[in-house]
Amino acid sequence: MNLISRRNAWLVLLLAGMAAASILLQARARATNSPAVAAAPAATATPDKAALAALGRQLFFDRGLSASGQQACATCHAAARAYGPPNGLPAQFGGADMTHQGMRAVPSLRYTLNKMQAWHVESPSSMMERAEAQELPPTGGLTWDGRFDALHEQATFPLLNPDEMANGTPQGFAERLRHSSSASAFNQLFGRAILNNDKQALHYAGLALAQFQLDDASFHPYSSKFDAWMDGKATLTPQEARGKQLFDDPKSGNCASCHFDNQGANGAHPLFTDYQFEVLGVPRNGELAVNKNPRFFDMGLCGPLRQDQAKQDGYCGMFRTPTLRNVATREVFFHNGKFHDLKTALQFYVQRDTAPQKWYSSVHGKVQKFDDLPADKRANVDTNDEPLTRKRGGTPAWNEQDVDDVIAFLNTLTDRDAMVVAAKK
Repeated sequence: MNLISRRNAWLVLLLAGMAAASILLQARARATNSPAVAAAPAATATPDKAALAALGRQLFFDRGLSASGQQACATCHAAARAYGPPNGLPAQFGGADMTHQGMRAVPSLRYTLNKMQAWHVESPSSMMERAEAQELPPTGGLTWDGRFDALHEQATFPLLNPDEMANGTPQGFAERLRHSSSASAFNQLFGRAILNNDKQALHYAGLALAQFQLDDASFHPYSSKFDAWMDGKATLTPQEARGKQLFDDPKSGNCASCHFDNQGANGAHPLFTDYQFEVLGVPRNGELAVNKNPRFFDMGLCGPLRQDQAKQDGYCGMFRTPTLRNVATREVFFHNGKFHDLKTALQFYVQRDTAPQKWYSSVHGKVQKFDDLPADKRANVDTNDEPLTRKRGGTPAWNEQDVDDVIAFLNTLTDRDAMVVAAKK
């Protein structure tokens, strides 16, 4: 059974056993400090998955489901941009009046679901000596801080979030849904009793949005040149091949240590992420409204959006490794949207430690390295893995030609439908 089939089977079981899932969902909502969304008893019949996905598509593009009437899921996750951000804003604007800026860059929804795991921390192998065993980083979950373990949970969060679609409560969302163009299809699929129950309406809307993303081929087309090359149907140019070599080299860019690019044992094409969490020490972004407060810090796994790991000091500053598929279509990079072009993002990666004065703020002439974390959390930043081990004034892992070659390789990760966008940049 493939991954999509397993997820579909899971969804059928979930719909059939919603009463038990209700307890789990409410516990997760409390643990993650996300809006509490109580699940409801199952619908009278398991809906057809194709019909459920069709409803999810309709909901995904429906701006009428937002408080402003101007924002849909697709507003921030643009289909033409591989379901990533539609522009170069570090974070998108939303809210009831569309003036509320979010605090993080919009991630792409494409491919991120193909190997979805619940957030967890693996124990070191029993074969390893305890004294030598290093704590493994957390893995899994959805969003930059991994606080959602199921797609339908994540899908409902923006519907209520005051900085996004801003419905505020299940009641607010359900009222808009009942008066939307999607109401008829929703009622036909689930029944009027579900539509007229606020919490049920929100929950089943999340399930429909999840099914759309799982089933629709546009979320996992595997149509890039890289995929064709992996299937033996294309040839990398000398520059692209050299870029891949630099990308893979553990003594150079070492990118593949987190952005896996090898074919899976079952022939699966790689997703260019290990789904783990990393502290890169990205510079503070003054373009974000939340950063106008000098005492505010977005520390990923340990807050402020996620609260259940707040006491894990070693997790502060950790954000999930994103997929690099279609990365050349983006105009905003890293969790805080600090950089607006791919070349600058790569230059930071290899020059962070050799030329910190280029990237970080200074106070009284002293560079404030890793300035987007509190001083007592800056020791969490990765300085052990190449190319993040180097010293100020040293030689970067890549020169400018190397950076251009790696960009040439990353361009091969652009799917056919997104190539027009990439070409315009």
